[in-house]
Amino acid sequence: MTLLMMDLDNTLIDRDAAFRMGVVEFLAAHELPAEDVEWVMSVDGSGYVSRTVVSKAIIERYPIGIDQGEVIDFLRRGAREHARVAQATVDALREARAAGHQLVIVTNGAVPQQTGKVIASGLDRLVDATVVSEGVGSRKPEAGIFRAAADSVGASLDGAWMIGDRDDADILGAHRLGLRSVWLHLGREWSRSEYGPAHTADSVAEAIKHAANSLG
Repeated sequence: MTLLMMDLDNTLIDRDAAFRMGVVEFLAAHELPAEDVEWVMSVDGSGYVSRTVVSKAIIERYPIGIDQGEVIDFLRRGAREHARVAQATVDALREARAAGHQLVIVTNGAVPQQTGKVIASGLDRLVDATVVSEGVGSRKPEAGIFRAAADSVGASLDGAWMIGDRDDADILGAHRLGLRSVWLHLGREWSRSEYGPAHTADSVAEAIKHAANSLG
């Protein structure tokens, strides 16, 4: 039995695709230019830019009396409500779990937002636990969040894997703890020289299968 820890945004779910759908709805609801979806996506920075910063940019661009609270609510709801999991990922998770592996989502962010995505996408029925940085007081790449993930299912980090798309959070965190990792490259080239993943994958389904089928 192996502990498989997995990132959420742009790993298990296509967070950017979900957010894009929310942006389209927001622009249409306020009769704003549909082509501005690309501008909002660039400002959003795949969710890594502060919601306060993004909402301020939107309000400044569209001086039509949109309340900041309304904008922040949209930013939170967009990615959460449209979160979906590809069937290949569902199948890989089910196979890994059936083989006896323990599956834990390890994600940075706010508890309501991240758990909302997990529930909306149905991931709560496919994994054993979800650990969110806000809930445990530790963010990737800090060691605390990975230890909390292991504790959530009564597992050890010995022999564990971390799967994710972020070199500076998922892979670095695994590296510091001596864990094996799979990097979801998303069309990018690995650029770090001081550390690297044990494996690079084209898809999260491939990453899960690689980790689940590895010995030792």
